[in-house]
Amino acid sequence: MAHSLTARQPARQIRHRLAVIAAAVALAAAVTGTWPADGPVPARAAGDEVRILGGSPATLDPVEAGDAGSSAVIAQLFETLTAIDPSLTVRPALAERWELLEDGRQVVFHLRDDLRFSDGSPLGGEDVVRSWLRVIDPQSPSPLVALMLGVRGAREYLAGEVDADGVGLRAEGNRVVVDLVRPGGDFPSIVASPTFSVVPEGVGEDAAALEPGGFVGTGGYVLDAVTPTQLTLSRNAHYWAGPAPIGTIKLIGDLGGRSGVTAFEEGDLDYAPIGDFDASWIRFDPDLGPDLRAVPALSTEYLGFDTADEPFDDPRVRRAFAKAVDWNRLVRLAGSATVVPATSMIPPGIPGRSERSFLPEHDPDAARALLAEAGYPGGRGFPEVTYLTGGSTVDAGFVADVERELNITVRFETMDFDTYFTRLDDEPPDIWSLSWIADYPGANDFLGVLLGSESSNNYGRWSDEAFDAAIEQALEAADADAAREAFDRAEAIVQEEAPVVPLAHGSGWALAREGLLGATENGLGSLRFAGLAWDE
Repeated sequence: MAHSLTARQPARQIRHRLAVIAAAVALAAAVTGTWPADGPVPARAAGDEVRILGGSPATLDPVEAGDAGSSAVIAQLFETLTAIDPSLTVRPALAERWELLEDGRQVVFHLRDDLRFSDGSPLGGEDVVRSWLRVIDPQSPSPLVALMLGVRGAREYLAGEVDADGVGLRAEGNRVVVDLVRPGGDFPSIVASPTFSVVPEGVGEDAAALEPGGFVGTGGYVLDAVTPTQLTLSRNAHYWAGPAPIGTIKLIGDLGGRSGVTAFEEGDLDYAPIGDFDASWIRFDPDLGPDLRAVPALSTEYLGFDTADEPFDDPRVRRAFAKAVDWNRLVRLAGSATVVPATSMIPPGIPGRSERSFLPEHDPDAARALLAEAGYPGGRGFPEVTYLTGGSTVDAGFVADVERELNITVRFETMDFDTYFTRLDDEPPDIWSLSWIADYPGANDFLGVLLGSESSNNYGRWSDEAFDAAIEQALEAADADAAREAFDRAEAIVQEEAPVVPLAHGSGWALAREGLLGATENGLGSLRFAGLAWDE
């Protein structure tokens, strides 16, 4: 759903890359129909054009992006120093190389020679520093501010205690030097997030800087035209990797009442994310089957509790709810080929993920005992419970299990995407469901970034000193084994205290037109448009 943000307005309503559970992975959320054609539709787009199913981004400002759809578009318009390829390997982008110094507490990025903005003006280290300081702007910090807090002085700058000179970021010609508070071997992968995109001066101050006509970017494409139903992107002649093979990308958000599959079949789309149901039969369809692609996703769907207010400020109550439900069974009953039950907040494929299960044990008797111990025997006297959901995998089963096992009625509450996160910020419900797509392939993106005491994404307002200490130890660890052990301790605390319950890990499907090369996503919800080409 389109949402207009004024320059420098905090994007609280689209916090981070959280998506309401019903939202689709990568470019599209739930979109229907086709963009009306003016004449006969070809079997595929012209050789210099690709048409992709994708909803309107909520914002094009990298530091304000909070949803997967916005981030996926921003990644085409603005470039980062590094990039994550489909194998989750960190690759050079604006930076041709980098090095870790001072026992890993300093990262030096070496920018490519003769970098240019899309208008041809030079791009240097000062532009990187200016862009990154916007992430920790005290007046309007990014929803992803947590990713910058490993930079020396970032916390103090955010608190208004030091000026920009007190932050461990500096430009030295074509070098960008970053001083960290702890060893930062994962920092080059962190800054591949679109939040760390390099933008020209004026972004965040002049609304025209993000509109057609005045748009200047650093990515493979520039914003050419915007309508209520379509975004048109044109290739950037000054892109560091050279002009993209495809001249025009059309992001189509209105399919005129038809499904993405129908639009693809009739030639209106060249790339279309689709759901499990369609994928289940398309796999065996002789015409569409060859066009079906599996879309990887490093994502976790989870349930959260408001730990700051009664009754879920009591860990016994949270544990009772967590143990009363057979989460594994509910996810499997959903019957999705691309969703698997979670045993951890960290999805498979993330380095540092343990094979241990951190899912609360299903034990209704223990759940009832915990509830009685907390002062609610048989559910008597328990206050009304509100569950905010955007359409979770487990909605109906969760509510039914709680009522059957604990004698507690849970009231559903749903709302549109634009106001979902405003509600979480301003008036947290008792329980909610969310999905998190990785910003970078790191375990902390699913633990400290979501549940740390100081994290802006900690909607349950949970705080635990032992958890914070375990996360700090993981980030300070000298090797991968020590880090994994510390992350395991952190997850064990989450399992015991139950501020959240991991539900499922998901992936997706898409249809890609025959002959479209490079249509491979990287698991972080992004398809690199500059890598697309038609096989002639």
